[in-house]
Amino acid sequence: MTVQSADGAKGSAFDDAEFSTRLITFIASEVAMSDDEIVADTDLLLTGLVDSLGVVMIVDWIENDVGVTIDPADVVLENFQTVAAMVAYVGTR
Repeated sequence: MTVQSADGAKGSAFDDAEFSTRLITFIASEVAMSDDEIVADTDLLLTGLVDSLGVVMIVDWIENDVGVTIDPADVVLENFQTVAAMVAYVGTR
């Protein structure tokens, strides 16, 4: 995510790696259906690590953590299959 300051300079609104780490920690501790290791490219949905309620919890967490509103139409496999996909999606918001 890029923000522009009043003087026109652009900068990162958040650190992707830090956000990814926080998101993985949240998923592993609050959402995951097993204790399997989660990394940025772990397929969360097709492996069954995260169910539909878990996706809702992740969306809520992201909205609160980053301060964005996620359109329900954007909650699709392409955007929420992996942590890396979520980080990339949030970067477009």
